Amino acid sequence: MADFLAEPVTSIAFCWRLARRDGVTIGFTTHDRDLLVAGLAYRAAPGMLPSAVRLTDGLDADSMDVSGALTSDAITRDDLTAGRWDGAAVRLFVVDWTAPEGEQLLLARGELGTVSIEGEAFTAELKGPAAILDRPVSEATSPECRARFGDTRCRVDLAPRTRITEIAAVIDGQTIDVASAAATQNAYGYGRLRWIDGENSGLSNAVLRSAGNRLTLREAPPFAIAIGTRVEIVEGCDRSFAACRDRFANAENFRGEPHLPGNDLLTRYPGAG
Repeated sequence: MADFLAEPVTSIAFCWRLARRDGVTIGFTTHDRDLLVAGLAYRAAPGMLPSAVRLTDGLDADSMDVSGALTSDAITRDDLTAGRWDGAAVRLFVVDWTAPEGEQLLLARGELGTVSIEGEAFTAELKGPAAILDRPVSEATSPECRARFGDTRCRVDLAPRTRITEIAAVIDGQTIDVASAAATQNAYGYGRLRWIDGENSGLSNAVLRSAGNRLTLREAPPFAIAIGTRVEIVEGCDRSFAACRDRFANAENFRGEPHLPGNDLLTRYPGAG
């Protein structure tokens, strides 16, 4: 237990550290003035409030709620809606506000889950590390590959299949032309486009299909697309055994069961087509 909690009169301040996946990190405190902790400024406004915090030594996948205000320079409605804060790493701790660079007492850590917006405020679920225990222990069989394209199980090298280019034309909210692309038919179908600059900077969109330099996104990005915006495009895979074998020559790393009979085997009968 932190020494400052044993004082007759305590001077406790809650502090939040939020780190987005794109590297943006901000801090908030429930104290009435800003605090500097480990080189990061923790702002008193807009501040954030937790629901009840319970510390246990069990393995329950506990979660709690985080609430705060929407502001123009910290957490904005547009950034929340665009998903920039999805999966952000969160640390909740308390310090002695008279000596904020001193001892810290960690209360909770995890990542932001479901976010809801009401008026000028937001509420988000904080998922603790134990929430990972809710995930399936073993994988289910599937005719499609269960590996993520380019990961350590797939082993396809994405470096030569990744290209930095720019937007050459905007056909509509979901269809764009890029300045350069791979010549392979539908090379970027099931792939990814990451926005390097512009209003959508740091966000990614799944690519539904491609034809030459024309890409169709699965959904429109949250902000308007400007011609000349730099993007990173990565080729994709439809996770089929045929694509793994014929296009990528990677059949030995296929993580699926393409020849395993499905449930319909039980309903077949002799002579059925």
